[in-house]
Amino acid sequence: MTQQTTALLAPFRLPALKLPNRLVMAPLTRNRATADGTPTTLMATYYAQRASAGLIIAEASTPNAAGQTYPNITAVHRPEHVAGWRRVTKAVREAGGRMFLQLQHGGRVGHPATSGLTPVAPSAVPLPGTIFTPQGHRPAVVPREMTAEDIRTTIADFARAARNALDAGFEGVEVHSANGHLLHQFLARNTNLRTDGYGGTVARRIRFTAEVTEAVAAGIGAQRVGLRVSPGNTVNGIAEGETEELYPALAERLGGLGLAYLHLGYADPRTPVYRTVRAAWPGVIVANPVLGEVSTDGVLRASKELLSAGADLIALGRPFLANPDLVERLRLGAPLNPMRDRYFMYVGGATGYTDYPALGAQETGASSDSIVALDGGRVC
Repeated sequence: MTQQTTALLAPFRLPALKLPNRLVMAPLTRNRATADGTPTTLMATYYAQRASAGLIIAEASTPNAAGQTYPNITAVHRPEHVAGWRRVTKAVREAGGRMFLQLQHGGRVGHPATSGLTPVAPSAVPLPGTIFTPQGHRPAVVPREMTAEDIRTTIADFARAARNALDAGFEGVEVHSANGHLLHQFLARNTNLRTDGYGGTVARRIRFTAEVTEAVAAGIGAQRVGLRVSPGNTVNGIAEGETEELYPALAERLGGLGLAYLHLGYADPRTPVYRTVRAAWPGVIVANPVLGEVSTDGVLRASKELLSAGADLIALGRPFLANPDLVERLRLGAPLNPMRDRYFMYVGGATGYTDYPALGAQETGASSDSIVALDGGRVC
């Protein structure tokens, strides 16, 4: 192994969890749950295949029915959801792995054709364009502006979902405040037009994310809670405004809680916001790099750059998706499987999900059945 590979594969300790290496499987929406959000046995196989990751952050799971984004995404607000996730965590634990669960509310990224409910959001500003539903792509609807009671209820739903996640066998949870979903919508000027205590100034726009995170931490212990943000990310029609003020302010407010980590999506160590947040955050940073090249060399190069810039753990999405044995491939310097984009979301089934081969295995041919167009810009 090279020196950079040795550093990446070295053990690491979170506040409440020892990790065998610094590689984190990033949360990836794959749409393989049942229609009501219950995880399936196929999902247990998928995650168990990737149990050699230092930590798996399972895909975005909704804390209430209004938070559903797309068809067949997971949830964690009903007993059957908890039972389904318990089968997944059991399989991963038996394979030697550890899991957090990402908690995500879609906000305006939702549709009545999928959830049966009008989406809610900080303001009545619709998602641009269309959104994928069980009936295919449909025009986005105007969300209902959340009332003060909606905000209180949603915060309580996140805390309850976190308790459900621990009951389901997860080691902790990650609060999702990135990628244009509800918490990110509160952070952004173009989706948060409120004039009350949750809108306007930077201090007010970070309030909802902060209060959700604080409530979750109070419910299950801060050392079992991570927070994901994606500074400057414009996915799902987001225009933040004051990006370089928002995230240091959020880090300052939450830095004293003793959270497990702060997860930076689209992390670029050359940007001022990355350097400012790293300096402001007193704890563990999980960095998700922008990979120009999804290859062994590309992963190792990006990981080395981020570790040198103060990241503690490296979160990878597509490399783990296509390589169930990614840790071993990086250890040996072996080539990576190519990713089959067409099977990422909305397709369902094992193809492009559990059939990626480990080293030495024979890859089965990808079927062309039931291919649905990838909505790549809205992947979690």
